Amino acid sequence: MSLLERIDSPADLKQLSRAELKELAGEIRAFMIDSVSKTGGHLASNLGVVELTLALHAVYDTPSDRIVWDVGHQTYVHKILTGRRERMHTLRQTDGLSGFTKREESEYDAFVAGHSSTSISAALGMAAAAKVKGEDRRCVAVIGDGAMSAGMAFEALNNAGAMDANLLVILNDNEMSISPNVGALSNYLTRLLSGRVYNTMRRQSEKLLSGLPVLQELAKKAEEHMKGMVMPGTLFEEFGFNYLGPIDGHDLDALIATLTNLKQLSGPQFLHVVTRKGKGYVPAEENPLGYHGVGKFDPAQGVTAKAGGKPSYTQVFGNWLVDMAAADSRLIGITPAMCEGSGLTRFAEQFPGRYYDVGIAEQHALTFAAGMACEGLKPVVAIYSTFLQRAYDQLIHDIALQNLPVMLAIDRAGLVGADGPTHAGAFDLSFLRCVPNMLIAAPSDEAECRRLLTTAYRHDGPSAVRYPRGTGPGAEIEPDLEPLPIGKGLLRRQGRRVAILAFGAPLTAALAAGENLDASVADMRFIKPLDRELIQHLAETHALLVTVEENAVAGGAGEAVAELLAELGLATPIVHLGLPDRFIEQGEPTVLLARVGLDAAGIERSVLAALKK
Repeated sequence: MSLLERIDSPADLKQLSRAELKELAGEIRAFMIDSVSKTGGHLASNLGVVELTLALHAVYDTPSDRIVWDVGHQTYVHKILTGRRERMHTLRQTDGLSGFTKREESEYDAFVAGHSSTSISAALGMAAAAKVKGEDRRCVAVIGDGAMSAGMAFEALNNAGAMDANLLVILNDNEMSISPNVGALSNYLTRLLSGRVYNTMRRQSEKLLSGLPVLQELAKKAEEHMKGMVMPGTLFEEFGFNYLGPIDGHDLDALIATLTNLKQLSGPQFLHVVTRKGKGYVPAEENPLGYHGVGKFDPAQGVTAKAGGKPSYTQVFGNWLVDMAAADSRLIGITPAMCEGSGLTRFAEQFPGRYYDVGIAEQHALTFAAGMACEGLKPVVAIYSTFLQRAYDQLIHDIALQNLPVMLAIDRAGLVGADGPTHAGAFDLSFLRCVPNMLIAAPSDEAECRRLLTTAYRHDGPSAVRYPRGTGPGAEIEPDLEPLPIGKGLLRRQGRRVAILAFGAPLTAALAAGENLDASVADMRFIKPLDRELIQHLAETHALLVTVEENAVAGGAGEAVAELLAELGLATPIVHLGLPDRFIEQGEPTVLLARVGLDAAGIERSVLAALKK
């Protein structure tokens, strides 16, 4: 039996020697490469935290002690060590393990992950709750250097320092160029400064100097300067944390010794750990970005590029952005840390002076765009639907209220398959259409996507074009930049009795259902403004209207149609098809759409059931 096969819970780690833990790290890496190659998932980040995860579970008494992982891209090792090794083959699959931490999945998952920069706030809340309840437990937040750039992380740090909470924040740094500070000297100093002797002397000195504020301040400054000579932690010290590090995140001896010391300390502690993405798998070490999120692959060959095939909606947007930028020098491309994912790579290369990656800072991205729009530029913010939720106030207050021409290119609208509910774009139509001054469009295929992007960009006001993950039906794309008339849909099929109004990607399924039902099918294109004339005509000439959208039914495009019918005084029966009032778990997109009745068969069943009534 291998070491890994003997690990069913973190308690088993405590029975292993230091040498066995190091051997176990190698086994975990081999297991994880094999497992992820079969399921797809986030590989490079998980390979980089093997030793850190082992050390945390070896030192802390989980699940009583809380470990909160930020984002969740790096939690596969955590899952393997907490009783889910045998289910890793179901990772990100339908009815399988989530790709992120999930409280319903395991008692070891202290908090849901998926969106970045939440871990410090959550762990601080848990630490405060333990104090209120009189419970003796430790709370740890593990956050990456990318997530640390977001404002929410700094809000939490500021609050934690003021509260003097028993909280450990671990910065998993795999990007910063600080290698000169990582090594034997830094590891030794960190162990020394985290030890009881040093910290006892520190507290006694503070007590002795409490009546001499001038000397106390001088002593504090002297300590900060001494630490600052070898450690880049002045900022975190100013927040009220005891900063330690940086240390080598792949040195189990240093990690375990330091964490053991830190577990005994009170007050806010900050440990800076340096790791390498893709550690232990050469292709991932050499190309960590390419191995951030992978599909199925052969571990012996590594990830290979797929040749040919239809362009994805993301690629359609990326190509359009380059062409529009060439035609209009006012265009500015903005992304909150999603250059590759949102399709901005070509634009960044060809127009570097007009490209801005603002980091994981969605709120800032929108207000930054608003500031540019005030100066006569035309910003295009490329953002995932699920991340746009984080900047709702900025959209309303800073963009829509001022009626500024900021365009939102909303990727991953609707269900997103393997990434599950934390990344699903289920709500954007609902929270966008109630905002005054907004133009909202949803293309049904690749050609329409390009034209609606042009339409929204040329609109003199805030606009949004939402499109799904992956590819569409394969429509031929014209290279020009021709817009479509605002607020006008298109009747794609003339039928009788039933009219299906499709908003965006569900048009393909609606047309298939329409053929079987001999129903009329309209490609609505716009959610705001709606095509009033088309809707009124269909309502007056059909016995039943059916709206179809890959968005929550509550507050979505279908409800907009119902509101219009009420305004027009039309009593035509209407059925709303969309995402139900629950979170949809991860799985194969076609399976998920069928489960919620948004495939052709589901639409047909719903129509027939309504006709029977």
